[in-house]
Amino acid sequence: MSKNTVDVVLIGGGVMSATLGTLIKQVQPDWSIEVFESRTAVATESTNAWNNAGTGHAALCELNYMPEAADGSLSPAKAIDINEQFQLSRQWWSTLVQKGILGDPSTFINPTPHMTFVRGEANVDYLRRRFEILKDEPLFADMEFSDDPAQIAEWAPLLVDRRSKDEVFAATRSESGTDVDFGAVTHQLFDYLVSQGAKLHLGHQVRKLKRRADGTWDVFVRNLAGYGKQVVNAKFVFVGAGGGALSLLQSSKIPEISGFGGFPISGKFLKTDNPEIVAQHKAKVYGKAAVGAPPMSVPHLDTRVVDGKESILFGPYAGFSPNFLKKGSWWDLPGSIRAHNIGPMLKVGLTQWSLEKYLAGELMASRETQMNTLREYMPTARTADWEMITAGQRVQVMKKDPEKGGILQFGTEVITGAEGSIAGLLGASPGASTAVYAMLGVLEKCFPEQYAGEWSKTFTAQVPSLGTGLNGDPEAARASLAATSEVLGLSRRAVESA
Repeated sequence: MSKNTVDVVLIGGGVMSATLGTLIKQVQPDWSIEVFESRTAVATESTNAWNNAGTGHAALCELNYMPEAADGSLSPAKAIDINEQFQLSRQWWSTLVQKGILGDPSTFINPTPHMTFVRGEANVDYLRRRFEILKDEPLFADMEFSDDPAQIAEWAPLLVDRRSKDEVFAATRSESGTDVDFGAVTHQLFDYLVSQGAKLHLGHQVRKLKRRADGTWDVFVRNLAGYGKQVVNAKFVFVGAGGGALSLLQSSKIPEISGFGGFPISGKFLKTDNPEIVAQHKAKVYGKAAVGAPPMSVPHLDTRVVDGKESILFGPYAGFSPNFLKKGSWWDLPGSIRAHNIGPMLKVGLTQWSLEKYLAGELMASRETQMNTLREYMPTARTADWEMITAGQRVQVMKKDPEKGGILQFGTEVITGAEGSIAGLLGASPGASTAVYAMLGVLEKCFPEQYAGEWSKTFTAQVPSLGTGLNGDPEAARASLAATSEVLGLSRRAVESA
């Protein structure tokens, strides 16, 4: 083993690497950590506040986490699971605020009711049945339902103003929802890591990973500013490079990446800073996805708080680019094709006609068509008040399936290999909201002995519901929500803004 071997190399300056690095520092403060980010700042891709919707995904408003089965039945299992995962993030952030690792909570999390809004008899019936199931679940206890236009107008006036009196619609609201600036979280966590001795290399791109006979990894790095090259040897490597993770995991040649491919989908949002409009909307309002649209394309009208300033976003509108990163290369998609994944990728391409039709329609949509989609949620929307901004790239996972040959997977997937010496994250939503859950999972898989020992005591102290959950214990759920709300200042600020 090389004398200059570092304990941990984190590839990518996003929320996943920042979270994993901070978790490691909580249990192994003596471990050396080096971070490599190709851009000149951290949190510039999907973690950046303007490259995502900032929803603290707790399944309070996202209908895709509770789909209707073929027989019409509804199961809350997935929604509960996602909410439990987000509670781990809330608890951990609360601990870090108390320890002084994260600063003023208002810099990264703000109380923002989560709402769902649907139109038409069938959708209203579905939403009512969903509400009747979730309202009895402890983590969803504050959810309200209404099909009364006056009540919905009180919650979110822009949804109702100038809407036809004959239209049938309904909404749910959960006041416990939040808006999260994951970019701010990431900056603060990296500031902490650097203060604890971690080395952050900006403008450095990792090009390849190669495993040595001794089990360590050679990380081949290029300095994009000086065009210099170096090789860093590491005991453990985490590939948290967003869309760039696939190619790096392929370069590692671990068998676990065999059969995986990626399909990039870009997103755009309409944004307004008009104070008259912003003042009338204090919520994140999610609807139902269009037929064939991926879950990440569910339309939503969102309050955003970034750097203390409120805006409203609507979208996302899908686009296509072969780039795997917002600042990536057109070669990313074709360059990711391998003999082991071309079969699953072709199979997905031949079966996802509804998605392909949806993307084609989005790409050809005119400005007026895009505005009309907004007007389905905000009838008074004027074109002059809204600008289109480009959000981040999302790379959906394509992988082998024993029955179908290949499937397109929506969500995130952790890949680990080489006796736990390397891990990487593929996929998209719910992503950042469940970073703590995902990164604790990485540590448990890659360091099972340490995790089962002293580490778990530290993590459980910082994240009390780890391993036990909250939804099965109403009193524990109420206590945790109240405690994290108090530390994060959510209840106080919700009252002040009411």
